[in-house]
Amino acid sequence: MPPWMEKTGRIFFALGLLALGIEHFVFQEFVVGRAPGWPPSIPGQHAWAYASGAWFILVSIAIITGRKARTSCVVSAALVFLWAFLRHIPLVANDSFLFGTWTAAGKALVFTGGALAVAGSFPKELSRNNADHLRLNNERGFIITGRICLGIFLVIAGAQHFLFVDFVASLIPNWFPGAAVFWANFAGATLIAGGVGLFIPATASWAAFLSGIMIFAWVWIVHLPRFGVSISDKIALFEALAFSGVAFVLVWLPKFKKA
Repeated sequence: MPPWMEKTGRIFFALGLLALGIEHFVFQEFVVGRAPGWPPSIPGQHAWAYASGAWFILVSIAIITGRKARTSCVVSAALVFLWAFLRHIPLVANDSFLFGTWTAAGKALVFTGGALAVAGSFPKELSRNNADHLRLNNERGFIITGRICLGIFLVIAGAQHFLFVDFVASLIPNWFPGAAVFWANFAGATLIAGGVGLFIPATASWAAFLSGIMIFAWVWIVHLPRFGVSISDKIALFEALAFSGVAFVLVWLPKFKKA
């Protein structure tokens, strides 16, 4: 595997985060991790959307430049976890098994673990407080968390491909060779295989690499042609780019194979 994979993964994640941060301003919502809507009885929706969007734009710049990237990513992981993932849990509990809220919660989980994985790919940052230093530089924990979060989402998404095979098939362009239903089922099987592979240390590196290639291919085959169809599709394009970046980062993280 090429040694530039880790840097490529960082750039893909940063570009996806940059675009999603801009979409915070466009859609006036917390887009990263598809957080549930702002409580209508509480003022401040637009201010929160703009502030969080500006934050993710700054984080993307930090990742690209390498300045305070580890700290920025750790804070971003906490932000998405608290504002998006935890708020999805009641919705998932009240939804049918593997329906739409599961997808949104899974994406919030990937951004949480993915931000930590990207954080772990940067050199350690010094902190005056020893406890903060240990938390900030917990590379092994970041690696394992990123791997598990992406793996869980891939298994969920793969199972949904079989559960909603007709819908998934409708997303495949007409020009793509072969039967759309076959490719929907094939993608579901490969997603599950990639997710399970990430759980196993001996196969995790290859699972991350192949999953990253597959997701990045979908950026061009599925998501880019559908960019103008809906708001969800506008978000999904950059989510896929960021998720492929997470997978590529997980291929080359230090201690990855030992985690």
